[in-house]
Amino acid sequence: MVSSGDGGGRVNRSDFLVRVAKRANVDARTVGAVYDAVIEEIIDVVGSGDRLTLTGFGKFYRQVHKGHPVQRVTEEGKLGGSDGLRTVDDYAVLKFSATRSVNRRLDVEVDEDGD
Repeated sequence: MVSSGDGGGRVNRSDFLVRVAKRANVDARTVGAVYDAVIEEIIDVVGSGDRLTLTGFGKFYRQVHKGHPVQRVTEEGKLGGSDGLRTVDDYAVLKFSATRSVNRRLDVEVDEDGD
C-alpha cells in the first residue's frame, strides 16, 4: 500500500482484500471470491442497461458519450492536419454517484484531518 499521508495514497486490490478480511473476520481468499463476484455482477447489471442502487452507498450507472472528431498527433508531436482527423464512435462509461450520507462521512473525515 502506498500512502502519502495526505489522503492521496493508493490501496491496491490485495491490500484492500486484506483490510476487508480483517474487518469482516473472514479469510482473504473468501473475500477475494466475493469481491470478484461483486465486480462482475456490477458490470453485468450496468452493462445490461440497468442502474444498480446500493442503498446507503450510492448508484452505479452507464453514461453514454457521443462520438466526436479528434485530431491525431504525429510522432513529432504535431497535429496531423486534415488527414489526421478521426472520429471516435459513441461509447459508454461506468459512473458512480455516492449518496449524500457517504459524501458527508468523507467530508467529516477530511475536516478531522485538518484539510
